[in-house]
Amino acid sequence: MAAACAALLLLPAAAAVPAAAATPRAAVAPAAHGRGALVSAEPLYTLAAPGQVAAELRTGGFDAGAVRYGVDAYRLVYRTVDAHGRPTTASGLLALPRGRDGRLRAVSFAHGTGVHKSDAPSMQRHGFLPGPPLTYASAGFAAVAPDYLGMGTGPGLHPWMDIPSETTASLDMLRAARAVVPLERKVAVTGFSQGASAALGLARSLRAGEDRWFRLGALAPVSGAYDFGGAELEALLGGRLEPKSSVLYAAYTLVAFNRLHAVYDSPEQVFEGDYAPHIESLFDGEHTGRQLMDGTPETLDDLLTDEGMRLLAHPTGEFAAALRTADSVCADWAPRVPTRLYMAGGDEQAAVENTAYCRTALRRHGADVPVVDVGPVDHQKSRHLGSNVAATASIVRWLSDLS
Repeated sequence: MAAACAALLLLPAAAAVPAAAATPRAAVAPAAHGRGALVSAEPLYTLAAPGQVAAELRTGGFDAGAVRYGVDAYRLVYRTVDAHGRPTTASGLLALPRGRDGRLRAVSFAHGTGVHKSDAPSMQRHGFLPGPPLTYASAGFAAVAPDYLGMGTGPGLHPWMDIPSETTASLDMLRAARAVVPLERKVAVTGFSQGASAALGLARSLRAGEDRWFRLGALAPVSGAYDFGGAELEALLGGRLEPKSSVLYAAYTLVAFNRLHAVYDSPEQVFEGDYAPHIESLFDGEHTGRQLMDGTPETLDDLLTDEGMRLLAHPTGEFAAALRTADSVCADWAPRVPTRLYMAGGDEQAAVENTAYCRTALRRHGADVPVVDVGPVDHQKSRHLGSNVAATASIVRWLSDLS
């Protein structure tokens, strides 16, 4: 069994967190219909005192040095659009500092990869997933953490690494949060792994003025695959990343992209015979990371046919176009606000060349963005997961200094 898991894929699936006896804050200009309209705000739990938040964070492996407030947590359900632009709903976590009045500055946090619908911030009570939102909320920010389409309580399948729908789900979550609590116009945007690309998508939309109220205030993505179709797949196929993680990401790439784009005609075309009959069902949102680990081989050679290898190495058609969209998050704009790119040398899942690619692309458009290497920090024997823990502690201090 590989020591490192693929992002969140080995986190245990959990039942929805129990509701707490709390009352949502007064709504601000709620919308009845349309994108970002709030459907419901369900109280989840309360950590009444700063000490309770600190203990919770430390138990999950996160730094508690920035804790100043207790936290009220809510699950928001809101209206958005799916990957084809059709109306749907999504959910997410809103974490608020207790006792802090007036308008709050929002921090939008986009989480890393999961496969079970409960691998989402509003569905987990403890540990890795709620760690960053609790960190930002307890420091005085309004933490807004979308679950993404098809995750949490959202219907349907999750369109993994589909940047356009991650962007709309994130922006509409911000709009729904503003119906619960007054928020400042400037938003700090961050995210980890899959969520790093989602964060850049949201930041780009805010920078372009796609919302009437919100504006981009700061940007700090962590350990993303910004050159997914280039540096990331090359490292994966070249054996430079942790083998089991590479198997899981290769499988997820082909299955998820095929749901939206014409990647292959049948699973047997790209997956070896022992795995082709059931590989797609492992990514149905109802299987856990453990089941995914048990249902896949240890090496790419055992997972993929020659055609599957070729498709990942030399994408064509709709698949190539979709990968170009994913790879454009750094390529055609500049943030023009305080920005940092976080990474960890030796990351076994997100090739470090991704961060260099993003920095170079942003520089071409006039943004000389610093890269922060958080160093040799591991979490659950994973440098990738450790980068999120270490970066969260750094980002919250940085944002507090900017406020």
